Amino acid sequence: MRLRFAALGRSLLLTGGVFFSVAVPGVSQDMVTLRVEENVRREPNGVVLGRIGEGARLRALNNDGNWTQVEVEGWVWLRSLENSADPSFDLVVSQEGGENLRSGPSGSRVGVLAEGTLLEELGRNPGWARVARVGWIWSASLVEVPDPGPDMTPSLLGTMNGSRDSQAPVTDIARVPVDFARVRSVGAILAAPDGDTMGLVTASGEVQVLERQGRWARVRLEGWVWMPETSSNQSGVDTGTREMALALRPEDLSSNPSEYAGRVVVWNIQFISLERAEAVRTDFFEGEPFLLSRFGGSEGQFVYVVVPTDLLPEVEGLVPLEIVELTGRVRTGASKLTGTPIIEMIEIQRF
Repeated sequence: MRLRFAALGRSLLLTGGVFFSVAVPGVSQDMVTLRVEENVRREPNGVVLGRIGEGARLRALNNDGNWTQVEVEGWVWLRSLENSADPSFDLVVSQEGGENLRSGPSGSRVGVLAEGTLLEELGRNPGWARVARVGWIWSASLVEVPDPGPDMTPSLLGTMNGSRDSQAPVTDIARVPVDFARVRSVGAILAAPDGDTMGLVTASGEVQVLERQGRWARVRLEGWVWMPETSSNQSGVDTGTREMALALRPEDLSSNPSEYAGRVVVWNIQFISLERAEAVRTDFFEGEPFLLSRFGGSEGQFVYVVVPTDLLPEVEGLVPLEIVELTGRVRTGASKLTGTPIIEMIEIQRF
């Protein structure tokens, strides 16, 4: 078992289902509480390691822009784990579809760890392993809480079945019928009760409540977003934007990657194969599907085309060397690994 906390500049005393931490100068020791159930990621906006339940108390280690680095601990059933081939970690989640993270052996569920998540082992009970992982959470989903002191040991007290620290500020919508309501504190807007954060609504912001499911409310928020006429949306592009999109070439993107990020292109590409991104491709999420293709035909420059999950059925029937028309948005003009343009698919048309 590795002495991981020496690397973090901290020492721990382990006991039962909780952990004690000794503060060290220069390392953040703030306690935070999750306002909502939220993803924990390998790096800011990176691969999802798992989800942690609303109300969970975590120790914040660092900040990077809109992201907070936190430490997650809990217990996992040993049969769902295997020894890690990565020398930096002890274990890896091997259960297909992921495995529950619990407050103790057979304890309450505090989260779910994704299949393939690497973990450090802290201890064992028969059939169970106590594990930890440092990851990143969207800061808007967290709220700082006062130092609980020696008599209130921080732990993963929040559970996925709805328990909540009664003193932690949380996003709350006034209990009214389906109608307009004011949000009582700054909170995150999620794509779904188990989805990622889409944005924030400020305290006293007005939303329309459309539906309620337990403690969740589906809301509609109206406002204005800066969107120049040359922008496009996911359903297509306007005439002016299409003309500009047709004029761009891969060499334009690779010569100045930052200038063209977010721009729309309309290209004829030659499909070669459907791939899944490995961890070494840092411009992708690990496992993200993409097309290996060539611009224009067999003599053209290579292009990577990211395929959203909902568009996978449209590309799974493509035949190698088939020419198709791609409408997409530039993720980067030059990938870090190969310098190849990466385009996020909006639409694909077969001839």
